[in-house]
Amino acid sequence: MNTEQNEHIEVIMGLITYGGNAKSLSMEAIYAAKSGQFDVAIEKLKEADESLVQAHQSQTSLLTKEASGDNIELTLLMVHGQDHLMNAITFKDLATEVIDVYRKMDGQDISAV
Repeated sequence: MNTEQNEHIEVIMGLITYGGNAKSLSMEAIYAAKSGQFDVAIEKLKEADESLVQAHQSQTSLLTKEASGDNIELTLLMVHGQDHLMNAITFKDLATEVIDVYRKMDGQDISAV
């Protein structure tokens, strides 16, 4: 495996790792909200956002290479990485909504959030 292939795999692993972290943090946020720990839940969502930024940076580096004319090989690993990122984004959005429901059930005003 050459240096370029290694870099390509590292970028894809960034998608998988940071996407997985974001999804896990979003789930932790839901669990925290479920137990009434709303400050913890909000902090977990912020951490999930940070992981998503990292994942997007990995994705952007691939998009930039392809846009500049480099041929990016589509592999199962690449599809898996993109799948992790997409699921993490969806999961984080859903976690935000679930936390709002828990906050509303707790009598909190969610319009100010």
